[in-house]
Amino acid sequence: MTKVAVGCRTIESLEKRIATRASGGEMRVVTRMRPKRMAEIVEGGALYWIVKHRLVGCQTILRFEDRTDGRLDIVCADHLLAIPQTPKRGHQGWRYLAHEDAPRPGDNDDSGLSLLPPSLYGRLSALALL
Repeated sequence: MTKVAVGCRTIESLEKRIATRASGGEMRVVTRMRPKRMAEIVEGGALYWIVKHRLVGCQTILRFEDRTDGRLDIVCADHLLAIPQTPKRGHQGWRYLAHEDAPRPGDNDDSGLSLLPPSLYGRLSALALL
């Protein structure tokens, strides 16, 4: 699954947010939409974070829990795994990410896109050049 890290301008600010919200080795992300593919996501799934039109890191999804207000918690591991920064358009809420399209920690970025400054990358992405 992918989700935009709203308000985070850098991966460092995302890491700080995760550290602040973590408790007992877990971090919760609230959503109002229930994934239809919950069972397959929990078995080896991850939540990939988008910062400035790039996938920058992921967290392992541990489980989903219902809340009393009718929404749902996506319960993730409390650590962020860095991945090669990969182009990804922003969206509202979360979206599914195909297993074969998901970057993995330790993958190489042969394109050089991760080396572009965030402001240039954002402009090129807005022009649909990436």
